[in-house]
Amino acid sequence: MAALINVPSKARRGDIIEIRTLTSHIMETGFRHTADGKLVPRDIITSFICRYNGAEIFRADLFPAIAANPYLSFFTVAKESGKFEFEWIGDNGYSSTASASITVG
Repeated sequence: MAALINVPSKARRGDIIEIRTLTSHIMETGFRHTADGKLVPRDIITSFICRYNGAEIFRADLFPAIAANPYLSFFTVAKESGKFEFEWIGDNGYSSTASASITVG
């Protein structure tokens, strides 16, 4: 599935920066029934992890009430140039990754 990532391309050392992510995923809570009464199996993103130069800086555990195509926004301090890595993990073996770079001066 596709992901939209918004990370500033440049920042000064010590700046507080906002990171925004949006991923596309058809969510199913596991509480809905089909027309013939069968339960539709749950299929959600269960966790999100962001790493900055390999170190985990943000984690979110997600539950059935999360929206389809979850949007997450959080802040961190720009310490050094490098790479942000994003990972979404979900039910049924779902996994999606994305990355973005930042130059810190």
